[in-house]
Amino acid sequence: MASNPDLVQYIADQCAGAGEIMTKKMFGDYGIYCDGKIFGLICDDCLYLKPTEAVRPLLRMVELRPPYDGAKDYFLIADVDDSDYLSMLVRETCKVLPEPKPKKKKKS
Repeated sequence: MASNPDLVQYIADQCAGAGEIMTKKMFGDYGIYCDGKIFGLICDDCLYLKPTEAVRPLLRMVELRPPYDGAKDYFLIADVDDSDYLSMLVRETCKVLPEPKPKKKKKS
């Protein structure tokens, strides 16, 4: 089941305090990025954050589950209505994630 685009935009708006938030449609669901760094997925209308030890103690409830069949476990974030909380989680997650690799230029 794909995610509702209106809910995807709502989640992106709720995370906006962390930086420039962007979503990309991927395989029927969405990757969610902050300042160019992918920090999570939105699958089946649920927000999943990449799991990091820095964020684990900040979570109100730690629930790990795969966002789709065959995926590694991510933190499931059930409360997407608290924008300050979401923005803080996104900021702290992105602090410890590696920088994205630069894209190679296509040869002409």
